[in-house]
Amino acid sequence: MIPPALRGRPFRHALTLSLLLANLGGTPQAQSVQSPPPKSAAPADAASAALSAPERRTLQNLFAKVRPATLRIEDCPPNNCSDPDGVGTAFLISADGLALTAYHVVFGSKNLSAVTLNRQRYAVEVVGFDDQHDLALLRVKVPQGTPFLPLAAALPKIGEAALAVGNGNGAFLQLKTGRLTALDADAGRADFPPGTLELTAPLVPGDSGGPIINAQGQVTGVVSYITVTGKDEHITSYAVPVTTTDPLLADLRRGVKREAPVIGIGLNDEFALLSELPAEAFQAASEEFDLDLGDTPGAFFTSVSPNSPAARAGLQALRYDQEGRKVAGDIVTAVNGKRIFNFNQFQYAVRAFQPGDTITLTVLRGTQTLSIKLTLAGRSQV
Repeated sequence: MIPPALRGRPFRHALTLSLLLANLGGTPQAQSVQSPPPKSAAPADAASAALSAPERRTLQNLFAKVRPATLRIEDCPPNNCSDPDGVGTAFLISADGLALTAYHVVFGSKNLSAVTLNRQRYAVEVVGFDDQHDLALLRVKVPQGTPFLPLAAALPKIGEAALAVGNGNGAFLQLKTGRLTALDADAGRADFPPGTLELTAPLVPGDSGGPIINAQGQVTGVVSYITVTGKDEHITSYAVPVTTTDPLLADLRRGVKREAPVIGIGLNDEFALLSELPAEAFQAASEEFDLDLGDTPGAFFTSVSPNSPAARAGLQALRYDQEGRKVAGDIVTAVNGKRIFNFNQFQYAVRAFQPGDTITLTVLRGTQTLSIKLTLAGRSQV
């Protein structure tokens, strides 16, 4: 599924577009952020990123073996999947039908089903998930004997060749190859998973939730998001690492369903470039964008979701008057006393808590400084 935010969208040369690769049953989660490339540990030399001919042959041969264990995930009414609401990818990891995918593939979906290589469709149940790490464990009612993929016992090494299988751009369980270029990468956004694998494989919407497989046929990661940079729209792909001893996977097997905490505010694409604004640039940006935000840096926002914690607490978004002029809303300057200077820092501060926790915001409203308490909700509640 191609998010509407990507269709025909011009990219600025200095812009990094970070996006989750699928979002079944909900508003596509694609936002533009001006930022440096995701932080990563010990990146590989870009000149050595291309695969050799022997490596490509090895992965091509491996693809035929692993493809029967991969799945196309669709959100559509029963017996009516000619035009699904969304498409993602998953893969089986056990003989009893357990499968892994990215959580954003299944978030908000009500009519999930899985299609195997032989085009048979099976029911899907969400066993457990972790929203923050964008990982979900499914149970798929496939027949006994359906192939599954083994997980790697340890994290991969930078420079390894890797195979991905997915349903990008409407394809059906196709392969893409690349090289692992970094470990412990981070998108620089609180609503994207931390500590990911960075790869050169050119993944696209629909590939999300698919496996990243090493040359030994073992799964090392689950596809999560990409960044698109520059005039040539260069794609770098990211996957959540998984291993046989991963404690997060053990939690999911036990049925843990861990939502991310949210307040219920948003920032329009028009102002997304300001989400990481440094304190010293706040006033200048306010004047440049005619925002009337004053000279005290903090987090402003352009929307408040109905019935959200923010709405119940009376937070006020940046808005327009009857003549179309921008009218400053609240500026959040601290969370539980911790100073914040922009929207991105606000998101990270909130994600340090859990749904149900009560936090105190320091809010500048005009010339008044307010202390506002609110109780965080899980993302599915907002």
